[in-house]
Parts: sequence; C-alpha cells; structure tokens
Amino acid sequence: MGSELSPLVVTLWVINVLVDSGGQLAFKAAASEPGDLEGMVRWRFMLSRPWIWIGGACYVAEFLAWLAFLSLVPLSDGVLLGSINIVAIMILGRVLFKEKLAPMRVAGIVLVSIGVAVVGLVIFSFSLKL
Repeated sequence: MGSELSPLVVTLWVINVLVDSGGQLAFKAAASEPGDLEGMVRWRFMLSRPWIWIGGACYVAEFLAWLAFLSLVPLSDGVLLGSINIVAIMILGRVLFKEKLAPMRVAGIVLVSIGVAVVGLVIFSFSLKL
C-alpha cells in the first residue's frame, strides 16, 4: 500500500469529495424544504421528496469511494486529504443556501485548504510510507 498520488487515488479522492458534498447538500435541501411542518408530518414530507434519497445514495457512493481510497493510501493521509470536504461544503452552503461565512470560518477554510495542500504535496513529492 503506497502513499503516492496516482491517477486512481486522485480520481477516488475527487469522487469522494463530490459525493460527500453532494450528500450533505441534498440532506440540507431535504431538511430545509418542509418549512413549518413538524414531527412525523415533516418526516413524511421529507421522505416523499427526492432530496433525502439523493443524499442517501450519495452516502452509499461515498462509502464505497472512501473504502477504495483508503485501500490505496495510509489512513493518516486519507483523513487529512478528506478534510477538504469541509471546505467544499461550507463554500457550497454559502452559494446554494446563503449561509453566512464569518471571518473565523473563512480563516478555517484557508487553514484547512493549506493543510490539505501541504499533505498532498508531501505525499506527491516524497512518497512517504508509514
């Protein structure tokens, strides 16, 4: 099990980011859609809409992509590279749901992005092994 960023590793990483982010966004859409409904009425409404099912399908795909990804990279590298999902979700939450990005969250986005870039560069440049 090497730790280099082969085309397959990069492809699985990108798929993981896309389907994990897609799942989170679909669940947010499902939770936002019912408006003032409460209790079981709210849950029945959400279950009747496609967003919750799209989110579930994304999570199944993410699970499979994550397992395949982790079979190719050490866990410590995979988890650090996977942290970019947080950045994608926060940015897309801002764009799609008009969620606020306070200055501290923007700072967090920058720091996580730098961390992922550093880990990616180290893996790519030095092919570290555990």
